[in-house]
Amino acid sequence: MHGSNKTLKLRPMNSNKVSGWIMAVILATTACNAVAWLYDSSLLWALLNILALLTCWYGLSRANHTIQFQPQELADHMLNVQEAERHRLSRELHDDIGQMLTAAKLQCGWLQRRAPQDLHLHCTMLDSILDETLSKVRDVSASLNPRQLASLGLEASLRAHLLQTLAQTPILWSLECQQRLAGIPEEMAIAAFRITQEAVTNMLRHAQAKNLRVRIQRLAEGLALSICDDGLGFSPAHNPGAQGQRGMAGMEERATLLGGHLTVDSKPGCGTRIQALFPWPPRTRERAKSAETSKHS
Repeated sequence: MHGSNKTLKLRPMNSNKVSGWIMAVILATTACNAVAWLYDSSLLWALLNILALLTCWYGLSRANHTIQFQPQELADHMLNVQEAERHRLSRELHDDIGQMLTAAKLQCGWLQRRAPQDLHLHCTMLDSILDETLSKVRDVSASLNPRQLASLGLEASLRAHLLQTLAQTPILWSLECQQRLAGIPEEMAIAAFRITQEAVTNMLRHAQAKNLRVRIQRLAEGLALSICDDGLGFSPAHNPGAQGQRGMAGMEERATLLGGHLTVDSKPGCGTRIQALFPWPPRTRERAKSAETSKHS
């Protein structure tokens, strides 16, 4: 299999050179206006031009005081907004729609106890439909907001998600994790969970795979995530966001925003392998080094 190692590089525009050229033009024009005033004695015309140029200069001098978002900061902000919106939708599904469906089930039971015998079958079918709908709502709510990440941790959350998502499919799957994952930063756990979630969704939609393997490793340089399937494969886009592969672009953004990288190895007929590495934050690396030093001392 051949792959493509793609890392998003976001470079802010350098406005210092542009401001320098504008300031040079302002100064040159001001000098020309001064010469015109001295030789032409058109005082009002010269003063109006000088006033306009001074206004431009003041606007440029205030430009550094405005809030400027760098592309990486904007992408980070957008992901945070997306997570917050997912949490809001999850709460609404669980609290509002879930409660309404539960109330509908209670009413259905009340009707079944009082309905004529020939309507009991219809009440039973309605109750079954409400059960299935309530189960789907809970599944979607859990997918939008994996509450178990904070309480159960990354490994248990991924295992629960795979069990739930692949329960009704013939896919054979495994989750490999040889080390304890306690103490992983929350943003890293969310990124690993969302990338796995997106990869599994893509596999179910397009790959027609029979086997899936997810592996999490706690390495010295960071947390490594590997997702492999034996499906149909595809040709990874050089710029997935611009070429319609928004899911792949989102996975790359999550890895990049944490200072890591994501690679996709795939080609038609040869399955897909997605690998991500999330480097440890400085504090986590310091704790790991101190723990390793105390072991050897």
